[in-house]
Amino acid sequence: MSARVLVIEDAEAIGAAVSSALRESGYEVQHRLDGRQLETDLGRFRPDLVVLDVMLPGRDGFQLLEVIRRSSGAGVVMLTARDGVPDRLRGLSGGADDYVGKPFVLAELVARVSAVLRRLGRTPTTVQVGDLVVDADAGVVMRADQAIELTATELRLLVYLAAQRGRVVSKTQILTAVWGYEDYDPNLVEVHISAVRRKLEEHGPRLVHTVRGLGYVLRADE
Repeated sequence: MSARVLVIEDAEAIGAAVSSALRESGYEVQHRLDGRQLETDLGRFRPDLVVLDVMLPGRDGFQLLEVIRRSSGAGVVMLTARDGVPDRLRGLSGGADDYVGKPFVLAELVARVSAVLRRLGRTPTTVQVGDLVVDADAGVVMRADQAIELTATELRLLVYLAAQRGRVVSKTQILTAVWGYEDYDPNLVEVHISAVRRKLEEHGPRLVHTVRGLGYVLRADE
């Protein structure tokens, strides 16, 4: 089962972008514009992690953090433009697991969320597709019991494809998830897909498939 992430962010565009990036990374996500129904969400949605903005209407992020810590073991990544040391220390001393200042790169935020979830043991770090094993936490890729050396970018790309295994993802989705910005040259994706394919296919048949006009999918054909 995918880890559940609750995003509480009153800026609709930011909340939507964060939610989309997290869903594309394989998480189940709900987005709220404020914390009015936090207690209900903690009981019904039961998030594994909360992405929590500080500057919110009604109860602010620090007040909501107290509620989370009283009634839930969920991880908390605080999100705010108030990136001063006192606010950071207040959040961390109040029980937040990480603190990300605005503006931020979506890929970095997703990586921070993933790191907290891994520390809490809330998400699997190893994915297997056919004879391919991808361990995102250890940064290890194995195929047919052979270690495959990838660059940092190639590893992020393969980890993303592994999280989306069996689903077709577009170049735009890949750019957003791996590079953090969809306006990069789409040729970046083609170049890195080709490199990952070449390394994987040294040890077996094709796993990264092109779906013409749509994007790419990681799957083991029977």
